Amino acid sequence: MIKLNRSFLALGSVLAAVFCTSVQAEPTSYPLTIENCGREVTFAKAPERAVALGQNSAEVMFMLGLEDRMVGTAFWPNKVLPELEAANDKVEVLSVEFPTLESILAKKPDFVAAMLTTLLGPDSKVAKREDFEKFDIPTYLSPSACTVVADKENASASAATSVYGLRKDLWSMDLLYQEIRDLSRIFDVADRGEALIADLQAREAALKEEFPKRDDLTFLFWFSSPSPADDAYLAGGNGPSGYIAHLLGGSNALKTEAEWPALGWEGIMASNPTVIVAAQVDRKRWGLDEAENKIAFLTSDPTVSQMEAVKAGRIAVMSGAATNPSIRTLYGAEELAEQLRTFDLP
Repeated sequence: MIKLNRSFLALGSVLAAVFCTSVQAEPTSYPLTIENCGREVTFAKAPERAVALGQNSAEVMFMLGLEDRMVGTAFWPNKVLPELEAANDKVEVLSVEFPTLESILAKKPDFVAAMLTTLLGPDSKVAKREDFEKFDIPTYLSPSACTVVADKENASASAATSVYGLRKDLWSMDLLYQEIRDLSRIFDVADRGEALIADLQAREAALKEEFPKRDDLTFLFWFSSPSPADDAYLAGGNGPSGYIAHLLGGSNALKTEAEWPALGWEGIMASNPTVIVAAQVDRKRWGLDEAENKIAFLTSDPTVSQMEAVKAGRIAVMSGAATNPSIRTLYGAEELAEQLRTFDLP
């Protein structure tokens, strides 16, 4: 499996920037009221017992140095970044999958933040925002999750589209910057938030400058599959993976607005991507969570191995966490850029 360290080194510079910055921001004045996904949420003071539902919510808080104010995390498709392991070790992992509402309430949180509507939303497998509001526990949902709309037309036909919905417009880092800014204000660490945003913006700009737009460069992002015989779960056209493709000068080979479409290999082959990106997912739910197992299938299957990207050796590996709207998305772009520099692109 391809192992890359550039993004991890970049994270070190982020943490240094956050804690050594001269960026000045106004301290938070409480009570603080923010608008979040169509709701007004009020904080009487900075949270002291926060629960982060989803890898992004947790890692953003860790990057802001908030681990001492956290009592639980959940839903980790990938391992925490190595540079955040010490912070992560201080906070209990309730589950690497979906936690129960009871396990969250048992931590007596005074704030719950979530990265996906499946973790905190009307049809959530875990809880609705109202479940916490009746205990006077304020909640926060990632702005990235709020920009996904329900796929009512296919709600009964496709679990992939009905659960995760449609993204009408291309995701951008602006939604993440809003999330970082909101969380840093909630916890009264706005200076750290602005420093983190400035570092990420600089890295984003550097990739844009290095990779000019190419109409003939397309990427297909394969997240996972229950088995080779099943449809593959892919990253939809306007999601974070589409942003990564755009940032690196190309586009997503899938133009669907579905956030997580499932497609058979005949359809995948018809998309004829320039580069296939095999996600490395650490949760160990299915064998094809592992990138090396994806590559083994791509290169050994008599039919799939005839795809031009496979024959040309243009298979890249990227963290599965980067395919979710998160702070890891930019790290995934850097991870993919490292490999693109070595590919013989047409």
